[in-house]
Amino acid sequence: MLRITLSLLALALGIVAAAAQGGPRLKPQATVTGDIVRVGDLVENAGAASDTPIFRAPDLGETGSVTARAVVDAVRGAGLIAVDTRGLTELTVTHASRTIAASEVERRVAAALAERYNLGKAADLKLSFDRDLHAIELPLTSAGELSVARASFSQRTRQFDVIFELGGGARAQWRYTGFAIETVEAAIAMRSLTRGEVIKEGDVTIERRPRSEFTESPAPVVDIVGRAVRGNVRAGQLLRAVDVMKPEIVKRNEMVMLHYEMPGLALTMRGQAMDGGGEGDVVNVLNPSTKKTIQAIVTAAGHVTVKAPKPVQPESEPETESTNSNP
Repeated sequence: MLRITLSLLALALGIVAAAAQGGPRLKPQATVTGDIVRVGDLVENAGAASDTPIFRAPDLGETGSVTARAVVDAVRGAGLIAVDTRGLTELTVTHASRTIAASEVERRVAAALAERYNLGKAADLKLSFDRDLHAIELPLTSAGELSVARASFSQRTRQFDVIFELGGGARAQWRYTGFAIETVEAAIAMRSLTRGEVIKEGDVTIERRPRSEFTESPAPVVDIVGRAVRGNVRAGQLLRAVDVMKPEIVKRNEMVMLHYEMPGLALTMRGQAMDGGGEGDVVNVLNPSTKKTIQAIVTAAGHVTVKAPKPVQPESEPETESTNSNP
């Protein structure tokens, strides 16, 4: 009985001390890190009653509300009789958390699949989940990190099943299932193009498409503008690497300037290109004076060059030591 009386006396003294500091009054909002809301979370100058639990906290990462009347009624049981409500009718409580965003969860699933099943770059995987993806909320007090507890993937059906767990003995797990498709950046013709036509801005659009749509390597998208199409292309066609080429600056059967470059000698004459080609390509050129066909490198529009091979230096014979013999 004496112990109870002393406890009540200590609580009363705490309330008196709080009143001396200005009296208990409600806070408009509070942030808690645990599962329990205490008097001190919602009431300023609560004194010895501050640690008294009164409500359960919202779920991790969530914000809930409680009426001022409910708070006043709850703290009255802790011995706080006169509480200044400050005209508040509602208070908000946020359960602070360490958040792993949904986009980060998706990135981690892709990284786990790419690493374990050799699916290329994680960024090239397009994932579709069986359920809506939500952020993971972890307690601020948790020091554990997510790790892959189990993963499976079917190359035939493209289905995946990945389970993450939280380290540090928390034993919490999150399971994600769905489909993973390898994609590539692809250039798609926006209009019909004719053979040899140079691709300009607006002629193509870049999209991520399933790799399975390509039986051959897709055209490189980095320098697709400025390339020429090797054959006729229809609108909506996916461009493959074999569908594009460097623009032809020498046309087949075109008369070109043929340059011979040799050490100490440079000759220029006219010739007839037997092939079309872009800069750096090797084409056959007919020498009209000799009626012979030679190979030359396309160096500019209407110009090809033949360079003489570098002379091969003869190997020097190894020196031998001579010996003199006395008769």
